[in-house]
Amino acid sequence: MEDRSRVIFGNPMKKSVIRKAMKTKKKNISKFGDDSGVDYRAVIKKNPYIGAELGVFDIRIVAGKNKAQSKSMSNSKKSKKDRNNKSAGSVEEIRFDTNKGIIVGNIRMGFGHYRISMAIASAAHAMGYTPYWMDLNSYSNTTCTKVISAQNELYSLGSRISGKSRLFNHFVWEPLNYEGFRKLSYNASDQKNAELMAPVFKNIPKEIPVVATHVWPAQAAIHSGIKRVVNAIPDNWPMALHFAEGSIHTIQTHYAYQGYRILNGMQGKDVLKPMPEDALVYTGHYIDHELVSNIEADCEKRINRKKDGKAMRFLLTIGGAGAQKEIFSEIIKYLIPFIKENKAVLYVNVGDYKNVWDELVNEIPGMMEISETHFDDWSDTKSFAKRALGDGANAETDKAKTDATVNDIKGIHGFWHKNIFEAVYCTNLLMRSCDVLVTKPSELAFYPVPKLFIKRVGGHEQWGAIHSAEIGDGTLECRDIPHTIQMIELFLNDGVLLKDMCDNIISNKARGIYDGAYKVVEIAMKK
Repeated sequence: MEDRSRVIFGNPMKKSVIRKAMKTKKKNISKFGDDSGVDYRAVIKKNPYIGAELGVFDIRIVAGKNKAQSKSMSNSKKSKKDRNNKSAGSVEEIRFDTNKGIIVGNIRMGFGHYRISMAIASAAHAMGYTPYWMDLNSYSNTTCTKVISAQNELYSLGSRISGKSRLFNHFVWEPLNYEGFRKLSYNASDQKNAELMAPVFKNIPKEIPVVATHVWPAQAAIHSGIKRVVNAIPDNWPMALHFAEGSIHTIQTHYAYQGYRILNGMQGKDVLKPMPEDALVYTGHYIDHELVSNIEADCEKRINRKKDGKAMRFLLTIGGAGAQKEIFSEIIKYLIPFIKENKAVLYVNVGDYKNVWDELVNEIPGMMEISETHFDDWSDTKSFAKRALGDGANAETDKAKTDATVNDIKGIHGFWHKNIFEAVYCTNLLMRSCDVLVTKPSELAFYPVPKLFIKRVGGHEQWGAIHSAEIGDGTLECRDIPHTIQMIELFLNDGVLLKDMCDNIISNKARGIYDGAYKVVEIAMKK
């Protein structure tokens, strides 16, 4: 296994940086163990949640035996149960498609990396490939997952505190996300830690390409010997955190291309050696096929609803750390009078944080009386999404009605799903029928829907809002409640803002700005 912490794109690290990286790895081994000797097996099964929509198969990692144990075992000692399972057609019998297969490597850290992974899987499925889902944070018995889970818990905690404490946000969270993750020295430590994640790839066919939507799966795949790895970088703010040398890095904006290419600001004011030209590719935004292919039709419906005086549909979606509840509360309080007058409709997706919905209902008078809940019922959520588009659920019974009548939606609709796949993909389903997506400028900043950006969580996110405002499909970042309410008023009362964003989205599609997921898949599958 090559040590990638000592030199990064031709830039040697200081001895103190290398020592710190090695110390961090040793600390994690002491805390979480070292399973590099375990012969993990890769098991494939159909994803029960998004398998039907996106053709996704899950990769499960089954604990094998370490080297010493493997030598002492005899095939004759296999249990009758094991033999029966095999003969009955167990999940192990599904084999990797080494010609059409593509692995989407990710981690559950917030919702963003899952959402981007869904976009890649969607594009791959639409292009005739077989996407395999590999979440490195889902193998609870492995050192890999133990390391990632510990980091995820810290990051989620920091995100929630930053939304409540201005001092913490100013002195800790913003600097860490803006400058701390930007440093090349941070990447050196990550590379050493990623060595502990490589064992889960041990029995993955090395010829199947991996598209990673977080840097750790990319780094781990490279350490394990995967031959072709594409590292789909999510952020518009260039940070060394996202480097996985040995992979092909893709980015969504031209601004990000320049910053990553020259490693801008990643070692103070030093002028560093740049990335090789074949290590970095601009692709455009990573967007699901289902969204890209329906851009014109969905935008036309938004424009017509506005022109016809229909209620404006706002989609509020909670972040993966469960933050922003306080901002949501003020938005809902403001919109309730308009909802009662049928001038606004509200979709509220709290992801897998039911406590957020419960808290909102408890503290907002009158909210529950005008709300309909769609809780942990995936078929109901999909039915609602179709009905809101006017092309589904009640087609047989509503033949006599016009499309405008069929898809009239009223009140507040709350969505919560226990399962992470449904919690994330719910927003994608609702996005098509909403008029305005209200979100922090995270991965959703790049999606082809009119967007109202609330206050960011981490300084790096502001650059997503800046990019969106520049290409005309989203607002500026509204950093406080008064400016957020001002923008909502504009959407409700202004005759230009929504139509302008819709026109820009259609124009952006013609320029290929939303084709990033397709291009990432093309790069990965290139022979």
